[in-house]
Amino acid sequence: MPASVRQLIFILQLFFPAELAVQQAIYVLGVLISLYPLFRLHSNQLSEARRQSPRTGWKNTIRALITGAFCEEANGVEAWPTGISMADEYADYICSDLEAFYTQLGLFNASAEDLSSFEFRRPRPVLTTTRLDCKFCPPGDRNLVPSLRRRRRDGSQTVWLLDASFQWLSADLVIAYCAKCRAEYYPDIITRPPGPGSSHRSQELEYNAEYLRVSKSGIWVHRKIAVAQEKALNRFHSGWSNFADWVNDSTNDLNVKFTYRQSKRLFLEHFARRLLKAHDKADGFTCEAHASAESLATAVREVIGENGGFIPTAMSHGCMDCTHVKRYKSDLVREGAVLGGAGDGQIADSEAGPAAQIDPALLEQQPLPANLPPTLAQQETPPDESPRGHIRLAVMDGKSLKYRKCAIDDCRGPLVNYKNGRFCETHLHLRDICGIVPCGRPVRTTGALTCNTQSHIDWHKQYDDRFHRLSFPGVQRVIRRQNAEGTAGIQGPSLQVQLQALGDIPGENVVHTFKAKSIYCLQTVQWACGMPIGWGKCYRSESTPQVLAILNTIWEDYPESRPSFMVYDKACDLLRHIVTQNPNDLWLRSTKFIVDAWHYIGHRATDILCRTRCNPAPTDGTQPDLVLAVEDNNGVTHQTRAFNTETAEQLNSWLNGFESQLRQMTEVNYDFFIHVLMLIYGENVEKRVVESRRELSDEFWDKVNGVVDMDVDNDS
Repeated sequence: MPASVRQLIFILQLFFPAELAVQQAIYVLGVLISLYPLFRLHSNQLSEARRQSPRTGWKNTIRALITGAFCEEANGVEAWPTGISMADEYADYICSDLEAFYTQLGLFNASAEDLSSFEFRRPRPVLTTTRLDCKFCPPGDRNLVPSLRRRRRDGSQTVWLLDASFQWLSADLVIAYCAKCRAEYYPDIITRPPGPGSSHRSQELEYNAEYLRVSKSGIWVHRKIAVAQEKALNRFHSGWSNFADWVNDSTNDLNVKFTYRQSKRLFLEHFARRLLKAHDKADGFTCEAHASAESLATAVREVIGENGGFIPTAMSHGCMDCTHVKRYKSDLVREGAVLGGAGDGQIADSEAGPAAQIDPALLEQQPLPANLPPTLAQQETPPDESPRGHIRLAVMDGKSLKYRKCAIDDCRGPLVNYKNGRFCETHLHLRDICGIVPCGRPVRTTGALTCNTQSHIDWHKQYDDRFHRLSFPGVQRVIRRQNAEGTAGIQGPSLQVQLQALGDIPGENVVHTFKAKSIYCLQTVQWACGMPIGWGKCYRSESTPQVLAILNTIWEDYPESRPSFMVYDKACDLLRHIVTQNPNDLWLRSTKFIVDAWHYIGHRATDILCRTRCNPAPTDGTQPDLVLAVEDNNGVTHQTRAFNTETAEQLNSWLNGFESQLRQMTEVNYDFFIHVLMLIYGENVEKRVVESRRELSDEFWDKVNGVVDMDVDNDS
């Protein structure tokens, strides 16, 4: 027979001290109920042996667990407000008469099935705002801010909640409002009446919201589920659909399911708040009230960056792997480096040969640009009694992460229809024009892609037969197979498409609009430690004007934070472009452009600009910031690179896992997702720097400021 309220009060008075906090008393009561199976085992052992000691191992365990329950704080509330713990005393007291305790509760001789009736029922969650007063209204006559009222027209609403333990619960949603300004307060947003010139309510986000709405039909999710989604994205490259399937497999609830659309909305709601705070744009951000997922992503993208962006915190980032004390040629000499001539340690080109053996006549074929500023002389020693300063190295690279865009080559517009569309809003009229460019005739029937010219019809039929079943995973499988065959010496990767000629035009040169095009690549920039700085997109090719525009956009508001060295696989071409376009460009005074070590060996030795300005590790002492002298186990001193110039490849390797997801996204979702990936990867790098103790120490800054002599410790 279960205990009544009167019996429960009697039990609390009899077995629990008055000094115990009420939260702790309820917690200990629940622990005691959960310990009943151990008491049954204890009683069974006593009944089996006549000479059995009454203090069995089971009872010792019960006492230890009760003692811990009395001591453990509940929800941050001190167990013993008086400061004097009596846990041991009352644990002994309860253990001395456990049979009476369980008898009073109605548990004595109860079966395991009966025990389930004593499980505490979880209270029905109430979802409401945590604010008490209006955020927008100024204090009134009595210096009081208007308090929030319950919205009269609906009282409370019944909604579904996916709580922090991945359980679906029925919950009550109660909405508050301000009677003065008519602002409405939800658990996750605040909506306001239309302003001047607007006919729609606007909303602001609650950045510390515990619950997030993911459906207009009344589906809410605990914020911890969004954190789990973030961890799955980071560790397993899980997409929205995979996460939704995993949640449904975990909950196994037949009444309600977590849909793909809701999973995507949870992702956007969670990371919209994370991104706005990371970019210091949280204050003042507004969008349309109860915005759709696409509208919310668009609004956030407009604030933090369209078609590119940067991480503000990265501008002030510094660690031992990307930031070094300024070095001089004398430092290399002191370290025992043997400095060679200008040709030593340079390029080994398959056609031109080593730089030291080049015919001088070949060097005249690619002279230095006429407007190239002279190289600043590298000082042998630091100026007397002056700070050394510090240098930072950044790395830039392109990654083939694409999404679909308008079928017109020169157009960057997003598709109107991402399911099977081909054109943006501007060129939508071309869907009724023959897809062979520059035919210009109308299509033969509605929905057709060519005119009634038979050669165009035949060419499109062959194209469709070749490509209509082509999928991104299929292409990847072919490339992997060809790579494997190339490794075995059979043949190299050669994914080729053979199409018949159209008249005098070879098949591969036929220009058409039968399918949407894709952007060329994603361009990323990061510090030598791997910390992302910013990113941008190249649309038709990785051209130097686009790359320079990306760099200018990233450092537009941070000119003083430009890197001392920029590593790029086409740095010599980029440097030549900058000099040609603007010899007074700030980049020429702030940054030296260096080719990364992997690609440098493939650059022509006859390119004087590349040899003299873009060498990643010259051995003649002209760039001591890029070189360290280290001694091997045999006591021989070698010159080695001071920075990791291949850090971009590490980021690209991580991004590979998202390639298939990004390919299917709209332009807005692609930009939003890349912002998220850069944020997560940057946090991973920061965490790794702290864990490996690679932060810049006080000793480092003493060296930078000239307080400590470099002779004392050469570790930068």
